[in-house]
Amino acid sequence: MKVDEAMENAIRKHFAYTDEEMKVFMDNPRNLDVLGKAPLFASKTMVFEVVDAHGCSSQHKKGDKLCFDGAGNLLTKRAPDRICIYALSAISGLIFAAGELLMAGIDPNEMRFKRTGCFDVGVKCGGWGRIVMELKVEDRQRG
Repeated sequence: MKVDEAMENAIRKHFAYTDEEMKVFMDNPRNLDVLGKAPLFASKTMVFEVVDAHGCSSQHKKGDKLCFDGAGNLLTKRAPDRICIYALSAISGLIFAAGELLMAGIDPNEMRFKRTGCFDVGVKCGGWGRIVMELKVEDRQRG
C-alpha cells in the first residue's frame, strides 16, 4: 500500500511516534498491509454476547453484550455499567483471531470455536460464578 503524506502524519500523531519510530513502522511491510485493510476493520463491530451466566460478581447476565470496533477498542457507550476484567481478558484472543481472519479474507463468523468465558469455574466447582460469551462480527452500525 502506498501511504500519502497526510496518512503518514495522521499515523505519527495518533501513535505519537518520533521520526525514528515512524521509519521503523513504515519500513515494516506487514504494517502497510494492515493499513490497506483499515476500511474493512472500520466497517466491523465485534459483539460478544453473554450466552450463559450464573453467580457473576459483576452481574453479567444472559443477553448482555460487549462491543468492540474492528481495531479491538471497547465501545464503552454500548457496554454495561460494570465489566468484569476476567471477561475482558478472555475476549482478547478471539478479537485477535477475528482480526487475522478478516485480514485473510475469511468471514470470522465461520470460526469454529467462537465462545469463551471468564476463568471462574462457578460455585459448584469451588469458584463464585461463571459467564460464557459468543463472538459475532457484524457490519458497523452508523450514527
